Amino acid sequence: MTQSPENPGSGTQVALLGGGCFWCLDAVYRNLSGVSEVVSGYAGGHVENPSYEQVCGKRTGHAEVVRVAFDPSVVSYADILRVFFTIHDPTTKDRQGADVGPQYRSVIFFDGPEQEATAREVMAEVEREGLYNGPVVTELAPAPVFYAAEGEHQDYFARNPWSGYCRAVVAPKVAKFRKGFAHRLKERAA
Repeated sequence: MTQSPENPGSGTQVALLGGGCFWCLDAVYRNLSGVSEVVSGYAGGHVENPSYEQVCGKRTGHAEVVRVAFDPSVVSYADILRVFFTIHDPTTKDRQGADVGPQYRSVIFFDGPEQEATAREVMAEVEREGLYNGPVVTELAPAPVFYAAEGEHQDYFARNPWSGYCRAVVAPKVAKFRKGFAHRLKERAA
């Protein structure tokens, strides 16, 4: 069951991913061709309708996640996951750089056996290719209830590009994505 401000249209699929601060994932996926909606939020915990402050308090069990609605005829779920594994370190438990805590864990919440199988395949691919020095510790679990984050967390990077965190943490991840997936970027309006 997913709760969000908007429901994706028919033919649209959804990926629910956590890989550190949701501002980073949000900023990247908004630029990926085939993605129609990105909503930052919380999933995987035991508190209903948690706030950002509660999740940051590390007692709700939630991860900061993004809900990515995408058109599988334009971008596959496997490619959504390949981007995911490129823009965060899946070898550190409950940590991304200086961001530490269970809310920053690497997690894929799958929607059904097909997404689970694809996630396992892509994770094995990442391991085989030796993209990281350590083993992948990304959690893989069925999609739980998703709670949209507060409005100030939506499209955060676009609204706050000059903040210290965005310049030091988000911008390098966006640049890495744009360089590695230049052929998959959304067309910019002239």
